Amino acid sequence: MADILKEIIKMLPEDKVSDATFEGANIVLYTKDKKYFMDNEGTIRAAVQQFKKRIELRPDPALCMEIAKAEKEIKKIIPEEAGIDEIIFDAPRSEVIIHADKPGVVIGKEGDILRDIRAKTMWIPLIKRIPPIRSKLIESIRSVLYENADYRKKFLDKTGHRIYDGWLREKKHEWVRVSFLGAARQVGRSCLLLQTPESRILMDCGIDASEEGPESYPYLDAPELNISEIDAIIVTHSHLDHCGLIPYLFKYGYKGPVYCTEPTRDVMSLLQLDMVKVQRNEGKDPLYDTAEIRDMVLHTICLEYDEVNDITPDVRLTLYNAGHVIGSSIVHLNLGNGLHNLIYTGDLKYARTNVLEPANTQFPRVETLIMESTYGGKENVMSEDEADNYMIETIKKTFERGGKVLMPVLGSGRAQEVMLIVERLIRENKIPQAPVYLDGMLWDVTAIHTAYPEFLNRNIRQQIFHKENNPFMSDIFKRVGSQKERKQIMLEEGPCLILATSGMLTGGPSVEYLKGLAEGKKHSLVFSCYQPPGGMGSRIKNGETEIMLRDNGKQTMLKINLEVHKLEITNHSDRRQLMNYVKRCNPQPRKVITIHGESSRCLDLASSIHQQYRIETAAPKNLEVIRVR
Repeated sequence: MADILKEIIKMLPEDKVSDATFEGANIVLYTKDKKYFMDNEGTIRAAVQQFKKRIELRPDPALCMEIAKAEKEIKKIIPEEAGIDEIIFDAPRSEVIIHADKPGVVIGKEGDILRDIRAKTMWIPLIKRIPPIRSKLIESIRSVLYENADYRKKFLDKTGHRIYDGWLREKKHEWVRVSFLGAARQVGRSCLLLQTPESRILMDCGIDASEEGPESYPYLDAPELNISEIDAIIVTHSHLDHCGLIPYLFKYGYKGPVYCTEPTRDVMSLLQLDMVKVQRNEGKDPLYDTAEIRDMVLHTICLEYDEVNDITPDVRLTLYNAGHVIGSSIVHLNLGNGLHNLIYTGDLKYARTNVLEPANTQFPRVETLIMESTYGGKENVMSEDEADNYMIETIKKTFERGGKVLMPVLGSGRAQEVMLIVERLIRENKIPQAPVYLDGMLWDVTAIHTAYPEFLNRNIRQQIFHKENNPFMSDIFKRVGSQKERKQIMLEEGPCLILATSGMLTGGPSVEYLKGLAEGKKHSLVFSCYQPPGGMGSRIKNGETEIMLRDNGKQTMLKINLEVHKLEITNHSDRRQLMNYVKRCNPQPRKVITIHGESSRCLDLASSIHQQYRIETAAPKNLEVIRVR
């Protein structure tokens, strides 16, 4: 593979290619020949068939129309009803990004408008939908990528050279091993190191928000981990227990690629920025700064579901829907050109929800399955209909007595589920009309949901495509933007529902609301996500009525008089769904490794899978290494 660019150029007509580069695993050829750009007479397709790689032909930047003229020409070509918002030129890559309200109108019938733009301007048009709810974060991420187009081009080319230029390490034996640096027999600080004779790949790198100090971070000082030797990082989804420490790796010298989906990149950046802000507000030194988060964004390579992608000379990655939160992925790794196939589920939901389709179970090959077991114990069987009915009854009774319902939520996932349920119930007059306040980063996360409807289930996708039916844009939802507004909500008479982060009551607006509402008997506190043992949420959930809080540096006693409710429903799979997932996994794995659960649940799930399906299982501890091949 070392001379793949030269070999491809040899196949093409002489003197037609002015430059050849990598964009990660993709190969991009540039031409100064306008006629060849418009019609390469099937030569590029023949090269794709020969080398089995994605190859794209673009006009050389010298061939592109001057930017000011091209912008005028594009506006002339595209019909006004398309609702063009912004046109951005990525000159080093000869691409023009067109943000429009109606992408279909920009594309035209069978792509005729796109072809017209290419022919008249010599720019490659890429179309992006304007989110129905504007997000400063999405706009900021896009601007960082566009402003650093030269750097991105060099970085992607360097990544491609790592993939194609051959082996760096001496290959003596064929083996694959996984080190568990976090989330083994615990929930939180997920981090796995995959090693092959050639590659060092980190899958997730999160924090445990319920712990303080070193116990909240993965074992990054493990002898087998050297940050300078990591070839790639893969992020399954945006929750901080899976991605919260990735900018920290950039702080200490990592400059390689981070693979994930686009929604994961956006929500992950938002939650990391919020964590830095919360740490500063609490008088702590943040683990990293916004500069490292920006650095991470610049090094992110976003993949679609089901898109096969080489990431090192001996590892091929495919992401599949995990059904947990928007953009969440199951990681499928083809190692050593078919030597071994490994799946890491991250967090998964094997059921259709109000927001997402169920987790994927169909794979080309699988020998080892590493799966979560958050709710893997025999007693962790949940009835989602009962839980939703219980939530409805709780909201209804609290509203009827004029109380407020506080629901601490994670920024992404259950919050959007609750929003859709409540919006439907109010629309159907099943619960009284009342405002639903979104505090923390919930508004931005919801905006990200509307920006990527293709990652949502079919029903919601169709509703988002028609703004008037978009449930996330209902008038009942109110954004809370300041401490002053927060205090006003707590002082106001009348019922309301408050969705606020953090879901585990480890800080953030949910704790502020709890301080203001805890002593009021007419109010309700509803837990809807996992509460780590020993944390404030867990203690309240288990019946403690007096909680010691640190407020502005002082210790204060908080009396819990409001009603406390717990919903046994989450965006994780329960015991039955986890067992069913293994059963439905096609092909059936030869080995299952259970992680991301309390010790008893990891062991219980591993034991049951072995007994029921006669599959070899393991439930490793942190710092254990398992050779899977």
